[in-house]
This record gives sequence, structure tokens and C-alpha cells, in this order.
Amino acid sequence: MKPMRLPPLLSDDPEAPFPPADSALREPDGLLAIGGDLAPARLLNAYLHGIFPWYSEGQPILWWSPDPRMLFRTDGVRLSSRFRRGLRRSPWTLRADTAFAAVIRACAEAPRHGGQHGTWITAEMEAAYLRLHRLGHAHSVEVFDGERLVGGIYGVAVGRMFFGESMFSGESGGSKVALAGLARYLRSRGWPLIDAQVENAHLVRLGALMLPRTLFLTEVAALTAQPGPAGSWAGAFGCQAASGLAAASPA
Repeated sequence: MKPMRLPPLLSDDPEAPFPPADSALREPDGLLAIGGDLAPARLLNAYLHGIFPWYSEGQPILWWSPDPRMLFRTDGVRLSSRFRRGLRRSPWTLRADTAFAAVIRACAEAPRHGGQHGTWITAEMEAAYLRLHRLGHAHSVEVFDGERLVGGIYGVAVGRMFFGESMFSGESGGSKVALAGLARYLRSRGWPLIDAQVENAHLVRLGALMLPRTLFLTEVAALTAQPGPAGSWAGAFGCQAASGLAAASPA
């Protein structure tokens, strides 16, 4: 039997380069490296090269760059006609970067698909993205019913590229509204893509596409090289009515 090839261990230097993405394993798809830490410099360098961390409690940090890659075009998030009809009467509102800690906590506590137990958003991961948020690199879009958080999405912005990490629904449809609100905000500022990482049937129904890794990395290199806004998105995003997404979203 042919022995399984193991990915390389990362050095302790958070600014050390990652292995080339095309050296990632085919099984499990996209596993590129093991170890290192979640220091801001290492995380930002990972996203800059189309790499993300994904591991469970008790595992070492695992770094991934799957092929193909799931993503959304910001003009391609789909909400069904039935869902959009309900949105027209919705009292929900959207904000950005006003409840980042609450969004990531809700994502960590949300049930996993397929009845799996535990969470991939470990305490270490949660602390790392909170640091990135305080530095102005990680952002959330939040959905509120009055002052009650009912949905949200968070991720990392590098240049003019947004790398989605996770989303949750506290009420039915909350994550869809958060995703659609994020896409509308990014599209209005000329950001064309949202990284969605790995294939997921729910995201496909919302309009996600699969792109070969080589093409994805070409897009990432071009978009991350462009200047993007620094700091909080709260002021620029404002408070938006979810009902406005009913007309703005493709069927």
C-alpha cells in the first residue's frame, strides 16, 4: 500500500511563506500545511494566497487551498421568489461591524451540518478573528429584528477581496439576508467576489459557483493587490432595511 503523503509543517515564524497552493493534497482535497499559529501576519498572508485555516478542537492547525474553490459573484447571490416576497414585509435591518463578537460566537454555537458534534470555530480561532477585527481586517454583516440579532456573516477583507468564513441564522432566513446584504454592499463598491471555500449544497442553491483553483488564485492575486478601505465598515454601511433586498436580489 502506498504511504499517505503528509503536508509540510509550518515554521514558528508567523511571516514565513506558505507552500505553493498547487502542492496541496488531493486527498483530503486541499490540505496544504500543518501547524504554525493564528497570528494576524500569518492569517493575512494565508488569505492573500487563497489559503485558510480549518480544523477541530484537539487537532493541530490545518491549512487548506481546495481545488476547485467555491465562491459567489456579488451580483449572483440568489434569493427565491417566495423568500423575496416575505422580505418585502420584513421589519429586519442590517448593519456592519456593530456586533462582530456576537456573530462569531453565534457561528461557533450553531449546529453543524449532518448532525456532527462540536465546532470548527475553536476558542483559539475565535480569539484570532477578534484580533483581526480590532485591526480592521475582519468584518461582519448583522441582521437585527429590533435590537435582537437574528443572523450574520463574518469574514476577512484583503484589498478588494472578501473571504467569507461562516454565517448563522437565529431566525429562519437570517443567514440568507446577511449574505445578500454583504453581496449588495460589496457590489456597490466594485468588489466582485466572495470566497465561500468548500462546496456546500446550501450555498449552491444561493448561487455559489465552483472555480478551478488556478483561476481562483489569479482572481485573488488581482483583487488583493488593489487598495481597500481600512478600519470599521459600520459608518459606510449604515443601517439598511432588509426589505430593500427583495428587489435587489436575482430570483
